[in-house]
Amino acid sequence: MTVGSLLAADLVIAVLAIAGWLGGGAAAAARRRRLALGLAAVALLATAARAVTVAALARAGWWFAAEKVLIAAPLSLAGVLVAGPWLLRARPDSRSAAVPLLFAGYAASGALLVTLLHGYPVSVGAGLLAVAGVVTATAVSWRALDTRPSRTLSRAALVVAVAALLAGTALVVTPNAAPAVPDHDHRAARIVGEPTRRFTLTAGTATVRAGGRDVAAWAFDAQVPGPELTATVGDVLEVTLRNRDIGRGVTLHWHGYDVPNDQDGVPGVTQAAVLPGQEFVYRFRADQAGTYWYHTHAVSDVGVRMGLYGVLVVRPAPVTGVEVTVPVHTLAGVALPAPTTAPVAAGVPVRLRLINTDSTTHRYALAGVPFRVAAIDGVDLRGPTPLADTAVLIPAGGRYDLVFTAPATPVGLFVDGRAVWSTGAVSAATGGWPVLDPLGYGVAAAVPWTRFDREFPLVLDRGLDLRGLLPRYAHTVNGAAGPDIPPQVVRRGDVVRFTIVNRSLVVHPWHLHGHHVLVLSRNGARATGSPLWLDSFDVRPGDVWEVAFTADNPGMWANHCHNLPHADAGMMLHLMYG
Repeated sequence: MTVGSLLAADLVIAVLAIAGWLGGGAAAAARRRRLALGLAAVALLATAARAVTVAALARAGWWFAAEKVLIAAPLSLAGVLVAGPWLLRARPDSRSAAVPLLFAGYAASGALLVTLLHGYPVSVGAGLLAVAGVVTATAVSWRALDTRPSRTLSRAALVVAVAALLAGTALVVTPNAAPAVPDHDHRAARIVGEPTRRFTLTAGTATVRAGGRDVAAWAFDAQVPGPELTATVGDVLEVTLRNRDIGRGVTLHWHGYDVPNDQDGVPGVTQAAVLPGQEFVYRFRADQAGTYWYHTHAVSDVGVRMGLYGVLVVRPAPVTGVEVTVPVHTLAGVALPAPTTAPVAAGVPVRLRLINTDSTTHRYALAGVPFRVAAIDGVDLRGPTPLADTAVLIPAGGRYDLVFTAPATPVGLFVDGRAVWSTGAVSAATGGWPVLDPLGYGVAAAVPWTRFDREFPLVLDRGLDLRGLLPRYAHTVNGAAGPDIPPQVVRRGDVVRFTIVNRSLVVHPWHLHGHHVLVLSRNGARATGSPLWLDSFDVRPGDVWEVAFTADNPGMWANHCHNLPHADAGMMLHLMYG
């Protein structure tokens, strides 16, 4: 059973325990003793089962079980100790067992709410708020059921509830001290030479044809995707971005291309958003060959989804053979690109540049020919071996280059079972194919470092963010939501290791700007294949990834989930150094 499955099972079992206790309390209040006993038995069994799942999660990592052990377990135990004796000695026609059963239900509910609304890291404040809620709900039920609570107990309950509420609120909303920020101008321009490749991109609203119908879009040069930008290693690119009428502004972020910081295109960090009637000129040297893409980083969760993206390909030399770029996207519910057929003569080398520009993972399958994965995220793999009848999963923002020699028979590329490119009529049932694990593919090489200068945990979760004007349910990192996540401050030349943990029940494709990271391990298993230098990778529920990089590109860099609505909902922080 995976850690992600354990997280889901623990949630279901917790809900069963809550339903049993609260249902039993309601049945006792209605003097239906047998039903109360049955529901309480379900609650007891669920509570015991949850002890097993929590123990298993604790073995998988303290990140997954901290609040369950320190807050949920004591509250659940208190519920069992209070409800059990009352349940056993209550008379068949008595409602006296109702409040103890309800107390157990409130205790289990409070424990679950700590997980759902606060998550990681465990805190005294969250525990106090849970206690305040349990005591208050129990006192209200006690009075509502008219079981004659004593005046002393009522006052004591009120004092405990108010004290816990005030103390817990103060602790939860008090911001953590941020680390000192180095004094440097991370936006200082670099001289890269005279441009050898010039492009102009105009962003604006447009109506484009997709899926056989007209679709309202935001587009570069009135097309989705935008124009494909190409260069050869050594070129100096100059790209002029103009905004015709996108009211919320646009920028250009060169996804996966480790440009100087002032060219990274993050509004409010490296530049201001380009508003209607304005323009901004990007200039950088093309020193990384590979498959990349560009997209707006201004209101990116809306802008990219609406169509403000395009392909960037940098080649080491002139093209030999056939190259096909396949940027996969969903525009207004329509899957792009439309299927195309392009015959290729037998014996011709073919390179498919696969790009996932959506916010969720896509499954790609190449049928009819053995192939090799030559590069991932723009970096060539070491010793890739032939694959057949094997699918690849590409995370949001990721790119895979597949290479093969065209056979005399048709070849077809399928994305999520849909044919998107072929050399002729081809059909294949690819749904049952195994999926390539890139951590074990290709020929291994030694890790280039023997030590790490800085280490940061990034625990991904969901929680209630109380630090703004209005509370919001946010995607969080280490218990905080952007812009209140403390920056990661390092020094130039540091070797930095991230441990990225996903406590949530959804996938988070992680993306650090300005750097590729080397995958060291996933879920405790070391990477054994070709060195895997990634800029986008899926952290699935229950996953623990260890990745590292050298801080050799100074600036202030966004570090975020590339499910862009998740980033907009708080899962965005920054790495910075001078």
